[in-house]
Amino acid sequence: MTGVESPVYEPGHGLLKGRTAVITAAAGAGIGGATARRFLEEGARVLVSDAHVRRLKEYEAELAREFPGAVASVPCDVTDETQVTALFEAAVREHGRLDVVVNNAGLGGTSDLVDMSDEQWARVLDVTLNGTFRCTRAALRLLKAQGTGGVIVNNSSVVGWRAQAGQAHYAAAKAGVMALTRCAAVEAAGFGVRVNAVAPSLAMHPHLVKVTSAELLEELTAREAFGRYAEPWEVANVIVFLASGYSSYLTGEVVAVSSQHP
Repeated sequence: MTGVESPVYEPGHGLLKGRTAVITAAAGAGIGGATARRFLEEGARVLVSDAHVRRLKEYEAELAREFPGAVASVPCDVTDETQVTALFEAAVREHGRLDVVVNNAGLGGTSDLVDMSDEQWARVLDVTLNGTFRCTRAALRLLKAQGTGGVIVNNSSVVGWRAQAGQAHYAAAKAGVMALTRCAAVEAAGFGVRVNAVAPSLAMHPHLVKVTSAELLEELTAREAFGRYAEPWEVANVIVFLASGYSSYLTGEVVAVSSQHP
């Protein structure tokens, strides 16, 4: 990592004490996994989910050793409505209620439009946008029935605002997540649910760094104000803020976790 600033990992402050959260695509090293850990550190009970069953179970076991009794897992492919329904039913079964949902599932890829197949386009849209829709709908139905409010935080991207070659499907999906967030926020306000989104730019973890060329990483980090990529937990910190009472009057917003926004 380059740049003048070295990020400091802040300890938990009980910002989510007593709350129950569902986090999708949370099987380890990325933003979802970092968010699960940060939520646990802030006192939440967490149901982690992912389509990769082995990695999910391994990460659940890792977290459970540090936070016994506060974490459970349910495999879920967000493109499958039956699995989405089962995920939210499990949240209530495991913890008795639902307070926070983090929709982190997404799928990328690089392809110019002239070469992109219908299947490539549809797959990225189905995981990234339709999956967020399915989980948001399931969460809102449950939160509305509970009648005790709640929070949904969606993971978008700065690519939803700006153009990038080879990213038409991903950018369209992430722009759709932004629009979905704003519309859901207006609808959900009447029953006390807040809906916001984060828009990261370049969030890297060691596995990604290993498979990214030094030249590309240098090019990407040079675009960032701090001259470095974000750690996944730095994005997770913003998600914690949006899930906590510190953002009680904030809804329908997309918060850029990057200097690269309009």
